[in-house]
Amino acid sequence: MRHSSSDSKYLKVKQQASLHAMMIPGIILAFIFSIVPLFGIVMAFEDYDISKGIFGSQWVDIYNFKLLFARNDFWDTTRNTVVIALWKIVLNSGLSILLALLINEVQHKTLKKAIQTVIFLPYFLSWVLLGNIMVEMFSTTGSFNLMLEAFGVAPRSWITSNTYFRTIVIVTDVWKTVGYQVVVFLAAITGIDPSLYEAGKIDGANHTQLCFHITLPGIMSMIVLMCILNIGNIMNAGFEQILVMYNPSVYDTGDILDTMAYRIGLTGLQYSMGTAIGLFKSVVSCAFFAASYYIAYKAKGYRIF
Repeated sequence: MRHSSSDSKYLKVKQQASLHAMMIPGIILAFIFSIVPLFGIVMAFEDYDISKGIFGSQWVDIYNFKLLFARNDFWDTTRNTVVIALWKIVLNSGLSILLALLINEVQHKTLKKAIQTVIFLPYFLSWVLLGNIMVEMFSTTGSFNLMLEAFGVAPRSWITSNTYFRTIVIVTDVWKTVGYQVVVFLAAITGIDPSLYEAGKIDGANHTQLCFHITLPGIMSMIVLMCILNIGNIMNAGFEQILVMYNPSVYDTGDILDTMAYRIGLTGLQYSMGTAIGLFKSVVSCAFFAASYYIAYKAKGYRIF
């Protein structure tokens, strides 16, 4: 006796009921902290008055966006956001792939695990801690200047310089986060069929040829996935990091949309303007993510959903 498709689907759901139940706490938390707060988007279209609340404040349509787009510092901040985020994505992606390939070639298991641990360890440290360390390190009396003095370089405050601040932000972020993507790519490499390497060695392929013709194609789907996710974060240049490390003297090159929204919306009490900045950033990020996903699907047929 054959079961109908609806019966088979019901049985499958029933068998996986415990797995679905495990998702309920996460769904509830996501709904409370990610879905419900979306209602606050309406503040971007109001002249929000904290005493009147969202329902009592005056509706101004897109007036806040007109004011926002007329600000010269807004476009400078947008450029800073894209430049910093893009450099972080490029360096993080390139170095993580390179390091994963190099670590994969290490034959000594203890050494291999030690290298992975050292690279991954900074990822667990918060920017509140690391940011303050970097501020002290690159200050006039910091350890970085002490090292340069040995080579006859005069001390300077690197952290308050528009010329060097952006570079410090990008390099320190790569140092902190590259280990995470390395682990992701190493996990993808372990999923490659070992028989492919054996066949390649039998055909006379060396390590470089095995890397380019087996390892890289084997993790290409993961590389594409990480690139899509990273491009979706093109407008996220690192709020916590820059908030801890920057100062008014480096606003020209270090101010990003998140810190601008924080400074205007919370510190300046212009809640509607701050919400408008956040909504603009979210819409652009969504557009970048959709575009990168569409290109990956059309070019190589890669799908996430």
